[in-house]
Parts: sequence; structure tokens; C-alpha cells
Amino acid sequence: MSDSKPVVLVTGGAGYIGSHTCKTLKRARYRPVVLDNLSTGHRWAVKWGTFVKGDLLMPEVIDRVMIEHQPIAVIHFAALAYVGESVRDPQRYYRNNVVGTLNLLDSMRRHKVDKMVFSSTCATYGEPRLIPIPEAHPQFPINPYGRTKLVVEQALRDYGSAYGLKSASLRYFNAAGADPQGDIGELHEPETHLIPRLLEVAAGLRENVTVFGQDYDTEDGTCIRDYIHVNDLAQAHLLALETLDGGGGTQTYNLGMGRGYSVRQVIDAARKVTGKEIPVVDGAARPGDPPKLIADATRARNRLRWEPEYLEIEPLIETAWQWLQHRLKHKEKYAD
Repeated sequence: MSDSKPVVLVTGGAGYIGSHTCKTLKRARYRPVVLDNLSTGHRWAVKWGTFVKGDLLMPEVIDRVMIEHQPIAVIHFAALAYVGESVRDPQRYYRNNVVGTLNLLDSMRRHKVDKMVFSSTCATYGEPRLIPIPEAHPQFPINPYGRTKLVVEQALRDYGSAYGLKSASLRYFNAAGADPQGDIGELHEPETHLIPRLLEVAAGLRENVTVFGQDYDTEDGTCIRDYIHVNDLAQAHLLALETLDGGGGTQTYNLGMGRGYSVRQVIDAARKVTGKEIPVVDGAARPGDPPKLIADATRARNRLRWEPEYLEIEPLIETAWQWLQHRLKHKEKYAD
């Protein structure tokens, strides 16, 4: 008997947030089909649906997936996402993130797929003028990565006006944590995110973590960020898809906890969760790092009925710590 659940194409579904979203989709009424070139994703992370290895820079591959699987919608994660690399090599970012997305959108038009949930970012805002940041905040990204995401947001609006595409652009803040059941979690090469780097120190995989900047205009002098659990992000993607599937129109949504933690507060929380000292060293502030980034996620709560489960930093870190310990214990399972 064939699986009659509606198919959702998940580009970048072998990545961190994409794989968690696939699990959430599978537990709902959808059947994910993952399209990923595995440049940063992992084959072992595709556990809840069909896997197709392919690149968005190859339109014929996208068309083949559309014909074979006939998705009702697309959740689009596939993108390069390292800010520093985007500054060094903007051509690669514009080609991958913008041209690849246009290829995807054009294939959707050809095959009459009219709904997309897009993985955007708070980096489209640039230096914040208001804290917490609302969706109406001016968008002046300060690096090529943020600008490529903004270009795609604008393209989605234009495709909506001209061709009837309905989309939800989800601007999330600092994704963190891991699947509480231990099935999947965060694994980047290189790892640039604060929480997994702290936990790698606790696990003896690195010597220390650098704190970039100690004299910001914050209570303890370090940057403040809004951390949101990856499962809460995955749930928001499902709710956005269901809203579009139910007739909702194009919209943008911030996704964040709505409160911030300083770098030093996160370090203290990681020490408490792991019971390890976690040595840190002071480093110079990085250009373009705002003192505070905190989301106003009222729209997502009201319109999507989104209710994050992880509202404190320590339970969030606990899931990431459990995942790291599990991954190190079963290294053979997580080798690509």
C-alpha cells in the first residue's frame, strides 16, 4: 500500500535544522523528501523520508524530483551560512543562495507548486535599532550572507505578486540544542556556534573557547543573543506550512525565545550542565557583532499559534550535551 501522506520537498534536509524539521514533518501528516548535496549536511541525518542527492544549481535534478515525487510544498533550507566566508567569497554565496533559489522557484512554477517555507535569518536586519526586533524593523544586512537571504525574501514577495506563490519567511535567531531523543543533533565542520564549542571543551575536544569582546554596552560586557531550541524551530516550520496549506498568505515571522543571554551567562550555564570548568580566553570584539540581538516573536505566537517549549537556556544546553556524548560514544554511526 502506498504512502498517501502529502509530500513536502525539504531542500537542505540533511542539515541541522532541516533534519529536525523532517522528523517533525514525519510525525505530522506529511512525507518529507530531502534534496541535499551533502556539502555541509550529513547522510546519517536523513532518517524520515526519501533522500535525493542533488544540487539546486542543477535545474534538471530539481525538475526530476518534482516529477517523481509531486510535492505540495517546499521547505527551503539549502544555503551556505558562514558569515566570514561570505565576506571572503561573496560570489559563491550569491551563486549558491540566490541563483540556486531562483532555480528552485522556477521549477516550482513549472510544476505548479505554489507554497514555500523559507529559512531566513535575523542577519537581514543588520545593526538593530530596536530591541526586541520586530518584523517591521528596517533590513540593512551588513554581510553578503545576510544580503543573499534578503534578496531571496524580496524574490518571494515578487513571485507572490506576479505568479501567486505563497510563502512564509522565517527569520530565526540563534538556533541551538538537539533532538531530546538523541536521534540527531548539531555537527558542523568547522563549528562556529558558541554552545557546541563550549560543550566540545567540556568533552575534551578543544582546549578553550574565545570570548570575543568584553566591553559591550551590556550588564557583563559580553554580547547578548536570543537562543531558540532547534525543535521549537522545526515546529514553527510545520505550523507555517500548515498555515499556507490552509489558505494563509505570504508573511514573515521572527523566531526566537524573546529573551537574551549574554556570552558569560551561556558559559556559566554550560559549566552547570556539564559539571566541567570550560576554560575561556578573552579575544577582541569582532567587527559587525551587535551588542544585543533579541527577537520580538509576537507575530509567530499569535498567527501561527507557536509556543516554544524551551524557555530557559539550561534545558536547551542539556539536550546538546546529551547529543554530543551520544555522538562520541557511537562515532561509527556519525561518520560520513
